[in-house]
Amino acid sequence: MENPVSIKAILVDDEPSARNVLGNLLKLAHPNVEVVAESSSVPEAVVKINALKPDVVFLDIEMPKYAGYEIIRFIKEIDFQIVFVTAYDQYAIKAFELSAVDYLLKPVERARLSATVKVLEQRVELKSNAQRLEKLLVEMEREKSPTISFSESGKKHLVKTRDIIAICAQGAYSDILIADGKKITISKNIGTMENELSSESSIFRSHKSWLVNLNHIQSYKKGLQVIIMSNGTECKLSRFKKAEFEDRLNSVEQ
Repeated sequence: MENPVSIKAILVDDEPSARNVLGNLLKLAHPNVEVVAESSSVPEAVVKINALKPDVVFLDIEMPKYAGYEIIRFIKEIDFQIVFVTAYDQYAIKAFELSAVDYLLKPVERARLSATVKVLEQRVELKSNAQRLEKLLVEMEREKSPTISFSESGKKHLVKTRDIIAICAQGAYSDILIADGKKITISKNIGTMENELSSESSIFRSHKSWLVNLNHIQSYKKGLQVIIMSNGTECKLSRFKKAEFEDRLNSVEQ
């Protein structure tokens, strides 16, 4: 029987007890995985990763100041495997699965850890790590998008602000166009909606009758002063807002 592949690991978790549990599980069941260092934060982990060049980093998601997945911001080349250790629920776990990134749920189960170590031993295509992590970063940033509640005829709708394509004034009412194709009509005028969404940098008042989400713009007919949204809706652009809109649009595209 072949000897198992030797793996150098770094454990990153702000809770010492969590690091101890995982370290002991690895030591008992997988002696080929050598824990060469431990860290309690992302910045500290970056220093140790650069110095020790591990094969894998077991990385907690929820830590002070920086989330574990933000490590991609600090390391130019991800030439090691990453296994996220998380207490997130199944809804958030979907982000990891979509990104093809390995993860362990807390409390860590021995059988699940064994399966992960087996994958680590077999994986040789290290170049794909950066792409997986970049995709994960996008997914997790999307999950951070705030949710706003809208009431339509007594029925409440919870909508992620990132999914709002545009809002159109209808007198004392507003039509909210959502990315899934729905339209919600609420009894608030567009000025009220502009105030409620003032903290969202992607929402722009393009016209007295329109609020648009800069992240959902498909094209811009400059001569006609018309904005085409991702769902095909044509929104008006006031000549008084033209210069500001073009500046904001350029900043989004950069």
